[in-house]
Amino acid sequence: MTDRAGARWARGRIALAAFAVVTALAAGGVWFSQASDRASAVDAAPKTSAAQDVKSAGKPSGGLPGVRDCGFGEPQIKPQVITLTCADVGMVATAITWERYGSQEAEGRGVVQVEKTAAGVGTDSGFPATFRLYGAEPVKGGRAFTGLEVTYEGSTPLGDTTEMYNLA
Repeated sequence: MTDRAGARWARGRIALAAFAVVTALAAGGVWFSQASDRASAVDAAPKTSAAQDVKSAGKPSGGLPGVRDCGFGEPQIKPQVITLTCADVGMVATAITWERYGSQEAEGRGVVQVEKTAAGVGTDSGFPATFRLYGAEPVKGGRAFTGLEVTYEGSTPLGDTTEMYNLA
């Protein structure tokens, strides 16, 4: 009887070890499969060199405040691209055309591009919106707007019609 109990105990340990190995491999496989999604999200992010070239086109002029990308660098006048979520660059305002650009406020239209990981959906998405820059303050390199109000013209990525972003 002792031999049987010992054999059962050994089989139980083997089964438990096999279960732990299979679970670890499955968890690792899921994690590694998501790595390609993370890599493709980075590749598809609107932070491409073309977007960076557009950002650098608007040099400060005429004493107008600009926009500093994520609060860094020289303020850019009338940017066509503004990063909204600096931590992961998951949301970016693009294709901005400025209808009014003054010393205290600016208003324009464009599209908020949202990566699938930021939106929680299966594909990258674009949402038409209007943009209002406000809160011009002196910064190193000139004057810069410190706030951005985004008002969506239809469906929204996060469910809010209006979102506020700190650009400082």
